[in-house]
Amino acid sequence: MTQSSSKYSAAGVDIDKGNLFVTRIKDIVAGTHRRGVISDIGGFSGLFAIGNEDVQNPVLVASTDGVGTKLTVAKMCNKHDTIGIDLVAMCVNDVVVSGSKPLFFLDYFASSALDLDVATDVVRGIAEGCKQAHCSLIGGETAEMPGLYQPGDYDLAGFVVGIGDRNALVDGSDIRVGDRIIGLASSGFHSNGYSLVRKIFFEELGKEVDDFIEEFGCTLGEELLKPTRIYVDSVVSILRRHRIHGLVHITGGGFIDNIPRILPAGCSAHIHPGSWPIPPCFTYVQEKGGIAAEEMYRTFNMGIGMMAVVPDSNVEDMLHQFAAHGEQPYLIGEIKPAQANNGGQVIIDDIY
Repeated sequence: MTQSSSKYSAAGVDIDKGNLFVTRIKDIVAGTHRRGVISDIGGFSGLFAIGNEDVQNPVLVASTDGVGTKLTVAKMCNKHDTIGIDLVAMCVNDVVVSGSKPLFFLDYFASSALDLDVATDVVRGIAEGCKQAHCSLIGGETAEMPGLYQPGDYDLAGFVVGIGDRNALVDGSDIRVGDRIIGLASSGFHSNGYSLVRKIFFEELGKEVDDFIEEFGCTLGEELLKPTRIYVDSVVSILRRHRIHGLVHITGGGFIDNIPRILPAGCSAHIHPGSWPIPPCFTYVQEKGGIAAEEMYRTFNMGIGMMAVVPDSNVEDMLHQFAAHGEQPYLIGEIKPAQANNGGQVIIDDIY
């Protein structure tokens, strides 16, 4: 049956275009493959051998995530080659906080009708994110669903599997009173809080993505599309030789909801604003949007994308180690006894 006579194509699903897309991205995907990949794109599943990983007591670690309404900004800017980095980052950063390293990644791309150029750009970004995270893109799903998605819209989901040593997992159970908290700088908003960000910039302030914002030193679109920072390389490298008691990926929920996820009973985290530079994007949106400090710290990363809880005796060495691996580390707080033995408490000076 020719494409012109296909009733499925007339209904909005173009199988030939889907096959052409797989051909287009084949080399892009292959460029991410590391040792362990034993399958090629286009099969029914992706295969990865874990027998060659130097782990004594292996545990598989999995995570899935998306990038939320940051996709809307990508569409507004007609720029789709970095949103895939965000997708990978949101997944692999969640895996690395357990002390594990990512192995392979899969993606899900859904749209009303497949736009080959847009989809290829998205996969380029995913491949770049995988390279930064030292993991392999081994497959994915591309779905055309006319009637469910509006023309020009698309959605993304990512899935990562990593590997850790059961005897060396980082779960926060080693955190003790007296430990110090090191914060690693973010690249900006990352991929959280965009529904609020879009409301303030585009609805309340009437901004356009091409507007140059002096405080940012770039256009609004450029600021909002800065890719989420990937912390895999630095964290995995440091964990090979140094002890970290706990790691926190600061995503939706900010400081307030994410830090307690690793705090043992009897411990509280005390954070000191002013111990790190808060990027202008956060101060701008807080001032222009009239957002209370409490909401800022529960919505955004405030310039800290990852936190490491380390023994006090190692803090100076750890600061140097993170800096040597390309991070911007700051000593931002410490672990203290929880009030009334209420574990999971976060205290931000002069705010909470």
